[in-house]
Amino acid sequence: MGRMRENPRYNVISMRISDEERETLQMIMESTHKSVSDIMREAMDLFKTRIDRENFSQRAA
Repeated sequence: MGRMRENPRYNVISMRISDEERETLQMIMESTHKSVSDIMREAMDLFKTRIDRENFSQRAA
């Protein structure tokens, strides 16, 4: 039996990408030594940060 994790991940998401997008992803994986999952999690965090900043800017205006 596997070890218990503090934040288990049960959800799986799949997506279709073009050959060019796959090449880009492969290049990112090789240069960062990160998995596809780690890269996508980081991308989601970057988008969330951008959205949060935009929402904050709109409220401040």
